[in-house]
Amino acid sequence: MAHAAGVTGERAGRLRSPLVTRRDPLDWHTALMLVLTFSTGIVDAVGYLGLDRVFTANMTGNVVILGMALTGSQDLPIVGPVLALLGFLGGAALVGRVLRRAATGWTTASSVVFALVGVVLGALAVVTSLLDGVPVEPGTSPPPAAVLVTTVLGLAMGGQAAAARRLGVKDVTTVVVTSTLTGLAADSRLAGGTGDGWRRRLGAVVLILAGAAVGAALLRWHVGAGLALAGLISLVAAWLGHGRAHVGR
Repeated sequence: MAHAAGVTGERAGRLRSPLVTRRDPLDWHTALMLVLTFSTGIVDAVGYLGLDRVFTANMTGNVVILGMALTGSQDLPIVGPVLALLGFLGGAALVGRVLRRAATGWTTASSVVFALVGVVLGALAVVTSLLDGVPVEPGTSPPPAAVLVTTVLGLAMGGQAAAARRLGVKDVTTVVVTSTLTGLAADSRLAGGTGDGWRRRLGAVVLILAGAAVGAALLRWHVGAGLALAGLISLVAAWLGHGRAHVGR
């Protein structure tokens, strides 16, 4: 009897222990950032295919497009990539300033940022559904409202990237995978490394690829569907992250 009571008490203690309920925070940070990487793929597919060849998260792509457009190559857009870039920088700067005063790790401020990104994406899904001329046909000029959507998407993605950066999940920025691919190859056993983190890195690459495929497919069905799904994913990630961060508090 005493032994059974001891076992029961020990089990209850383990269930209450923050080491159990809040074990390995980087694991769930990584999982949620990978989920947001998938949603980023969706958003970038919608931006590039539906908003006149503009990336709203992958700023490297926009810089390259601008470089080519400045020479007049292939009638590439200039205004859209510039505004997306400015929006991204503005969102990253704003969120960076807000989170600079917050504690480390996932905080209430982190939850608010990711939730706001979800709300913005959902609102833009409705807006794009009501716009004429969206998706933008190749060779045509996007309507001014579509350019505004591009800017706001850049703002939201910049904010998401800054919040993800604050969490410090290695190799998972949610918006780019170039550095992730570099780490995957350079630290692999083939390169003489240990191969540590290959699942995380490969997961980020596969998920942004899958997100782009889903975004492109949804764009054929309905212009706002991809943004709506990405917004829902961001809201769920914010909710799960907030709940997980407050377990045991």
